[in-house]
Amino acid sequence: MNKTATIILILLALALLGSAGLALSDDDQDSDDDDHRKRWSRDAKPGVVSALQQQYVDECGSCHFPYQPGFLPAQSWERVMSGLEDHFGENAELPAEDARQIGNYLRANAAGAVSDGVANRSLAALQGRQGPIRITETRFFRREHDDLTRRMVQDNPQVGSFSNCEACHTRAMEGSFDEHQVRIPGYGRWDD
Repeated sequence: MNKTATIILILLALALLGSAGLALSDDDQDSDDDDHRKRWSRDAKPGVVSALQQQYVDECGSCHFPYQPGFLPAQSWERVMSGLEDHFGENAELPAEDARQIGNYLRANAAGAVSDGVANRSLAALQGRQGPIRITETRFFRREHDDLTRRMVQDNPQVGSFSNCEACHTRAMEGSFDEHQVRIPGYGRWDD
């Protein structure tokens, strides 16, 4: 076989292998995603870094649960901080220096900047897409909460919404979202 024919056969084989990879089913891709998440978080600490900066806890936690920065990538936190004048329908503007310090804290502890299991899984679930500014809109969050009914959360007066983390996650302030510690008010212990 001459050199040209060999090159053509190699190129054809590569093209076939490439097209076979594109033909993977969604189930296969989800399996690959799961494998990627397992590798990504294998050496990570469990949970997520708790919201430790007191200024962040005081300013942001005065209106809502002070979400751990590891739930969103830095680009998402930048978008949140740049839109405080209309923060989900509320004016949450801060003095420039306070906003700068809190923004720095959020970016330094964002998904991809720390080695925590939840932060790594949250980032891996984005699969390179731009992260949303609502944690409840992340693929990771939706996957983790997909078996909960509206009655258990939104219609539950003790919970009210998925953004009320500490209503069910008994150690949320510490950064622990272990499913074995979940207690849904009115339903008790919850475990997948």
